[in-house]
Amino acid sequence: MGNDETVRFLIHFFNGRWFMVFASFLIMACAGATYLFGTYSKDIKSTLGYDQTTLNLLGFFKDLGANVGVLSGLIAEVTPTWFVLTIGSAMNFVGYFMIWLTVTGKVAKPKVWQMCLYICIGANSQNFANTGALVTCVKNFPESRGVMLGLLKGYVGLSGAILTQLYFAIYGHDSKSLILLIAWLPAAVSLVFVYLIREKKVVRQRNELSVFYQFLYISIFLALFLMAMNIAEKQVHFSKAAYAASATICCVLLFVPLTVSVKQEIEVWNMKKLPIEEPSEVKVEKPKKELDLVQDKTAKVDGEGKETKSCFLTVFSPPPRGEDYTILQALLSTDMIILFVATFCGLGSSLTAVDNLGQIGESLGYPNHTVSSFVSLVSIWNYFGRVFSGFVSEYLLAKYKLPRPLMMTLVLLLSCAGHLLIAFPVPGSVYIASILMGFSFGAQLPLLFAIISELFGLKYYSTLFNCGQLASPLGSYILNVRVTGMLYDREALKQLTARGLTRKDVKDLTCLGSQCYKLPFVILAAVTFFGALVSLGLAIRTREFYKGDIYKKFRESPESESDSRKAVEFVGK
Repeated sequence: MGNDETVRFLIHFFNGRWFMVFASFLIMACAGATYLFGTYSKDIKSTLGYDQTTLNLLGFFKDLGANVGVLSGLIAEVTPTWFVLTIGSAMNFVGYFMIWLTVTGKVAKPKVWQMCLYICIGANSQNFANTGALVTCVKNFPESRGVMLGLLKGYVGLSGAILTQLYFAIYGHDSKSLILLIAWLPAAVSLVFVYLIREKKVVRQRNELSVFYQFLYISIFLALFLMAMNIAEKQVHFSKAAYAASATICCVLLFVPLTVSVKQEIEVWNMKKLPIEEPSEVKVEKPKKELDLVQDKTAKVDGEGKETKSCFLTVFSPPPRGEDYTILQALLSTDMIILFVATFCGLGSSLTAVDNLGQIGESLGYPNHTVSSFVSLVSIWNYFGRVFSGFVSEYLLAKYKLPRPLMMTLVLLLSCAGHLLIAFPVPGSVYIASILMGFSFGAQLPLLFAIISELFGLKYYSTLFNCGQLASPLGSYILNVRVTGMLYDREALKQLTARGLTRKDVKDLTCLGSQCYKLPFVILAAVTFFGALVSLGLAIRTREFYKGDIYKKFRESPESESDSRKAVEFVGK
């Protein structure tokens, strides 16, 4: 190519949908700092003199910030994507940087409520990254939303392991510096791509699904590498050079998807250059008409002189499933209420199990390095659950018209099995439980987000997808703090009394034995089973909807091949 053509191709490449997917992978790969709380929480506890109750309060505000993303959704409805990502970058840096300044003694010791505010702000930035990158990708690839959600949330699941490799390579084992890393790195990555993440015209390529499978294979290789490194680092002493080599390989694997993006953008570029037989004036006009119809079918109704009613007057008169609901119509619909209950039970129980995994291992007598293995297993299988639910649910939906809520039911039943293995442990059962809980926990989020997009449309998806996960922190608080925590403390006090001691005689209230978590996890299993039944009810309610062609409105009309090329050319222009 000549210099001019090279410049034009580079402009096309950096504005292309496939490069945007690669950029979103990198943003998501840095957006999981909340998963590293267990690594640096001991520094907060020791330097600030907190007791375990105060530290748990800090952890709750971390979960609250990470899951309450309504603000980012509402901002995304009225501002461009670059503004959403910029706000997220600022919040990430300010929140975690203030925590780093505190634990390193560079500022005066803040009050507890200030530390809660700092970590809530830092964790909430994750929602701005999700809203900016993930929601935009779903809108750009509406027919592949399941696999897209699985991949992007999968990278979030791996982000804790990725950031850990980078932290070892850059700062060694100084866990206080980990807080500094998660303050500046995610913020910097979002700012680098801030102007490249935006909605594009939807033109489906025939090989679209095969491209996503290429991305999947690369991410699986990355996950296996991280799991191997996690095991190796526990068996062998790594030097600084070894950590640097590991981090380098990790970064290379993160950039491998760029080669796939380049290849796809070259194909789109070459397709644009194909000769078109139609007169030039039709080139823009006809594809524009077709693509405008794809982009907003409601424009015909609202833009042709018909009177539109206030959103408050149409709250209980929603459109058919799959059309664009208003925010109020969606939030007050029976489908959303059912989905909220299922999420409360499923994600609430899963978060409780994951948050208590360290104490579970301790109560059953496992050594510390084994407990760390449980946490790592949850992290890696969290990734596999996310990509599995995204790809498999999309395949089952396309081939067998299997309702996605039915897939949610099966995942929740799998989670029940994990909870029961904790309630009634046998030798080695915690390893299996860690895999089951990590997998089911990861699988639930892509399914939740995909179901919301399919039932209620994409027009207000930025807000609805964030509202959908509000049940998660609520379930976590009730099931973790009010149920599991209280029952654990009650059993621990019984053991103290049996030993002739009182609460004042010990520093930490610790329970040992299989009975510590028996009743709490029987309750969690029952709650999750109820959530599975609720999800099954939603599958029955929506079975007719999923039998139809739910992606029909996003698909181009079955025109000739030349019409498809014209549409691609129009998008390029």
